[in-house]
Amino acid sequence: MSTNDKFSNGVFRSGAPVILLGAGAVTAQDLDAIRRLGSSLVAADGGAGTALEHGLTPDLVIGDFDSLPHFATERLTPEAFFHVAEQDSTDFEKCLSRIEAPLILAFGFTGRRIDHQLSVMNVLVRHPDRRCLVLGSDDVVFHAPRHFAPDLAPGTRFSLFPLRPVRGRSEGLRWPIAGIDFAPGGRVGTSNEVTGPVHLEFDGDGMLIILPRGVLPEVLAALAPHG
Repeated sequence: MSTNDKFSNGVFRSGAPVILLGAGAVTAQDLDAIRRLGSSLVAADGGAGTALEHGLTPDLVIGDFDSLPHFATERLTPEAFFHVAEQDSTDFEKCLSRIEAPLILAFGFTGRRIDHQLSVMNVLVRHPDRRCLVLGSDDVVFHAPRHFAPDLAPGTRFSLFPLRPVRGRSEGLRWPIAGIDFAPGGRVGTSNEVTGPVHLEFDGDGMLIILPRGVLPEVLAALAPHG
């Protein structure tokens, strides 16, 4: 935990991006990214075991601890654990709602159970004030900001998936989105494609953007605060 990080009143506050690690599948690519970023590390319940097994020490563990391995409690100090007993939210939501940071990079929340992955996507939409990127082995998914202008190469896959009714406008996509009523159970925007400089605007919250994992640097640059 850096000197700019603080955990108080049940909230972890950081002036730098925070890594959030779940108990799902993580790859060598994930672990390399976590180590390179060098940010504070928060584990979601059993994610503490995943971290320790790979030589990473969480600064904080948040969850109901129903999947916390016994060895984690032996190797971490009591101050590293924040227990949230209620069962109305997932461990991912327990963490996301208690982290205040300019960006959260979430690893270990994809790849095993579809119901867990769908729950994660639902939480992203219900907490649009938390800027969080969920990284899988092939994709990065995040809640769309109202304005988004990444520098992406032509031919890049660009998928849009609504979890609420939402409308928007686009430049630089093969199939423009203006005039389309996106909605869950209705129109979605799978496998669109970049053709030139991209600029998107959305009229409200509720849209997920899904891009190839390889364009993460461009996504981070586009989401970075300016000015």
